[in-house]
Amino acid sequence: MNQTWCRSEADDNGRRLILNLHVQPGARHTEAVGLHGDALKIRLAARPVEGAANAALLEFLSRTFDVPLRQVILKNGAHSRRKVVEIQEPAREAEALLDENAER
Repeated sequence: MNQTWCRSEADDNGRRLILNLHVQPGARHTEAVGLHGDALKIRLAARPVEGAANAALLEFLSRTFDVPLRQVILKNGAHSRRKVVEIQEPAREAEALLDENAER
């Protein structure tokens, strides 16, 4: 995996993906749209009100990587468009975010 927006790590606790994301809340559809600097840009169909956008992001990633919601952790950026998210034991690779657009 040679993207700047993600990295895979493994240790005694298992494998995880670390994603650097640029999130745009209030979009018409929730989708990954491409690179934004060193982050992957994701448009969210949720408003940034009372954590709704963060919740929608975590649910989207949970579905995309086929993991329970408890395995998707917002590590940094709760009040920012720039976010770092950890996916524990993902069933799919990071490219799954880009494949979501191909299925539309």
